[in-house]
Amino acid sequence: MKALLALEDGRTFECRSFAGEGEASGEVVFNTSMTGYQEILTDPSYRGQMVTMTYPLVGNYGVNPEDVESDRIQVAAFILREYQDFPSNFRSTKTLRQYLQSENVLGIDELDTRALTRHIRTVGALRAMISTIDLDPESLVARTRQTPKMEGQDLASAVTTGRPYFWEDGKPVFVEEKNLPLTRSLWKDSDGIYRVVAFDFGIKYNILRNLAVAGCQTLVVPAATKAQTIRDLSPDGIFLSNGPGDPEPVSYAVSTIRELLGYKPMFGICLGIQLLGLALGGKTYKLKFGHRGGNQPVQNLMTRRVEVTSQNHGFAVDPDSLDANQVELTHVNLNDNTLEGFRHKSYPLFAVQYHPEASPGPHDAGYLFEEFSEMMKNNQ
Repeated sequence: MKALLALEDGRTFECRSFAGEGEASGEVVFNTSMTGYQEILTDPSYRGQMVTMTYPLVGNYGVNPEDVESDRIQVAAFILREYQDFPSNFRSTKTLRQYLQSENVLGIDELDTRALTRHIRTVGALRAMISTIDLDPESLVARTRQTPKMEGQDLASAVTTGRPYFWEDGKPVFVEEKNLPLTRSLWKDSDGIYRVVAFDFGIKYNILRNLAVAGCQTLVVPAATKAQTIRDLSPDGIFLSNGPGDPEPVSYAVSTIRELLGYKPMFGICLGIQLLGLALGGKTYKLKFGHRGGNQPVQNLMTRRVEVTSQNHGFAVDPDSLDANQVELTHVNLNDNTLEGFRHKSYPLFAVQYHPEASPGPHDAGYLFEEFSEMMKNNQ
């Protein structure tokens, strides 16, 4: 059916909905990955955003229950050039259209995604609305301007887990009520296994898979978990996950992280590096259109090697705001020289802006999980 995409700056795009009728709103962004659309759909870092795929043909391998990064579709809407309704893949269990419809997420195609992407690159990420009901451009643009901006929104609280869980055998196993409050007795005895508490600001399942491969027993806790609870658990390491939105409103997590600095080895990814940067006294800012895709070149300043990385973020840490006497920059983006990683000179902690778990994306940075394990080993 006919649909209309309206941007807050007044530009509109005619399109069609392939996943039923309805309306959606959010910040419209683009992703340059050629595959991995199911992982993108379920990445909690996309909460509050409508994702445009720059690769023109999407849906050709369907979807399956294994390639998810959370327990639901997280994007506000999915924007394509051409939807493929007849998947060909032995792992496929349903079509992309059926998947979107099952969770009432709007999917649109027959839209000039190249023009939309070029527009976003020129003017920056914008608020947008999609509707199959209100097809009047002036009306939809006016309504778009009434939607909330990404800046100032605490979206981590909207995607975090409601209760703690262990990652076991490739799935969450929730902590029973009788085991609350959390204490050190909760851990299972295992020689050679590192006990890691992972703050869930929007954590992806493949991060938990990688931590398991690196020899970690991981307990995932809600974003607002207090520092004293972490101390009561006495883990070997602390992980700060990815997540959506502006890091500055997540002030409760910044305070907790600041209390835990130097307590145990700490590793942050994506939103995790931004919250850690704020906890260290730094500042964050909004990028013009963000980094989203599986082909971002990053240089490791320690080895001088270049890694092709998977990324999904719209905010970044200002490197000039960090204390050079305390923090050493370790990674930089070769496209725009933005900060991609740092480590502390005294505390056992490091963080990166990109996604070393790469789902989807290249595996150049998978070594960082091994470095986290080595840091925990050396701290014992």
